[in-house]
Amino acid sequence: MAQKQSYKNHVRWYPPHHFIFYPFMLAFLCGAVYLAFNDASSNKLLWLAIGMLAAVVIWLSFMLRQHYALTLQNRLVVQEMRYRYYVVTGERLEPLEQSLTEGQLFALRFAPDEEFKTLTKRAIQENLSPKAIKKSIEQWHADTRRV
Repeated sequence: MAQKQSYKNHVRWYPPHHFIFYPFMLAFLCGAVYLAFNDASSNKLLWLAIGMLAAVVIWLSFMLRQHYALTLQNRLVVQEMRYRYYVVTGERLEPLEQSLTEGQLFALRFAPDEEFKTLTKRAIQENLSPKAIKKSIEQWHADTRRV
């Protein structure tokens, strides 16, 4: 059984990426840099080039993975929040969206229906940070399907 989600444990890790690929690539990068500076033969430039290539691969894999997944997730969460707000209140969220940052809107997804409308209005009136919104939630509404 999965642990009940809360503010303290809502960060999600993808083990093959975070605990296999990145450590392997980091070790490979460190090895290439070490050999670039300590290889007694004439391969120093080769190791330096391999190290720079490894750094570029690490950076690109991180940026692309984050960019594609988060862009799509952001679009979906906005649509979900519009629908949820309409179901809970009978009103459209779009007029209020310009008063909310994306971070505030995304933090509100953890609020249960009973707290959702009140917390939305509070977030606008008090300009609550996303962290403050999450900490204000009394009954955490888990979001286990996000990236």
